[in-house]
Amino acid sequence: MAQSPKITYLSMQWKQWIQENLARGCTVDSMVDVMAAQNFERASANRFIRDIAAGGVSSLPVTVQAAPAPASRQGAAYQYEKPLFHQPGNVIKTPDRDVRVTFRMKQPVVAVFDNLLSPDECAELIRLSSIKLKRSTIVDPKTGREEVIDDRSSFGTFFTHDESDFVASLERRISVVMNQPIENGEGLQILNYKVGGEYKAHFDYFTPSDSGSAVHLANGGQRVSTLIMYLNDVEQAGETIFPEIGLTVTPKTGSAVYFEYCNSQNQLDPLTLHGGAPVQAGEKWIATKWMRQRRYGG
Repeated sequence: MAQSPKITYLSMQWKQWIQENLARGCTVDSMVDVMAAQNFERASANRFIRDIAAGGVSSLPVTVQAAPAPASRQGAAYQYEKPLFHQPGNVIKTPDRDVRVTFRMKQPVVAVFDNLLSPDECAELIRLSSIKLKRSTIVDPKTGREEVIDDRSSFGTFFTHDESDFVASLERRISVVMNQPIENGEGLQILNYKVGGEYKAHFDYFTPSDSGSAVHLANGGQRVSTLIMYLNDVEQAGETIFPEIGLTVTPKTGSAVYFEYCNSQNQLDPLTLHGGAPVQAGEKWIATKWMRQRRYGG
């Protein structure tokens, strides 16, 4: 039996329902579950709720269209190949530390690691970053320039590969865990989220059809994988969420979540849609590493 087409647009009745339930204090996840049960595409429901909470989505027509099959932005169904991360055991032995694999998923390729960073290393990254934080930016899809947006309410900074012996030692360990050469990685990014800070659902890869992507793809090619390292225990919330696959990863000092999204055919995996949930108490510190297809010029 053919499935009913997924709802990817919002009616006025659903808009009012979202507004009423936000006012009641319902969580985004609980509202997404209700809408998904009523045949909404989960990613669309998540976006609608967050847009309305932020004051957007003023008037949307009642429209229903078929949900796209899991596919890249280039239109072809994403083909899963041998993953870049193909560590068979539960422990990854790096030159200076054993890293434990506590969770893995094949489609999309996702893994969670424990003991990637020591508490002292996390504290040192926070200390070094605190003195040079700036408001975080995103790459504008049209211009390719770095822009500050409301959807990313964090402060951050970068470290180059050889900025210090300390950073270089971390880079060597990360390279082994991600199974990619150090030179393919972008600089280590450190982010700090205060209460209310979040990063709404997004993709880490550069969409080729966006005019602003060309300048970034010319330097190292496409991003292929991401490693998000947690530098502290968040008092409340601040999880990394993957709305398309229903996965939530809770921050824990020294742990990390890894995912990859580009195959040898340059297809991009839309199931890696992810975001950072708002911090509800305390603060959140993370370090992020992005790997490219080839050497990245920095």
